[in-house]
Amino acid sequence: MTYPCAMQERAAQPALVVRRRAPLAQLSAVLGPAWGAIMAQAAAQGASPAGPPFVAYRNMDRQDLDLEIGMPFATALRGAGDVQATTLPAGPAAVCAYTGPYDHIGAAHDALQQWLVAQSRQPVGPAYEFYLNDPVTTAPAALRTNVLRMVR
Repeated sequence: MTYPCAMQERAAQPALVVRRRAPLAQLSAVLGPAWGAIMAQAAAQGASPAGPPFVAYRNMDRQDLDLEIGMPFATALRGAGDVQATTLPAGPAAVCAYTGPYDHIGAAHDALQQWLVAQSRQPVGPAYEFYLNDPVTTAPAALRTNVLRMVR
């Protein structure tokens, strides 16, 4: 399988996130409720997402992942309770396009890291996954995800 990687320049983007810690085995159980809370907070402000849902991985400890589960918006929104307002960072980013089941996405993270080394680029901040289609209506083999790292 190939993992196409490229550089892109990203603009800052407002987002709402829910911070959670969870083992990898329980990831799917925390994502849905977090995105539901974000959608409820956005709906209360009359807003809809302005891009795909994402997860920012602040570490890669499979037994204790430190996560920011979020959605981007066109304008800044207010957070409340577990839902926090934030801004996705601006600047140069390396992106790896992955197609396939989520349980094999680690290979895309590895490919992006190898590509960054070959490009002499240093990743900064969390690793992001942006989920480009709906796993409820899309076969696992057709799921599309962008794995992203901000770089310096």
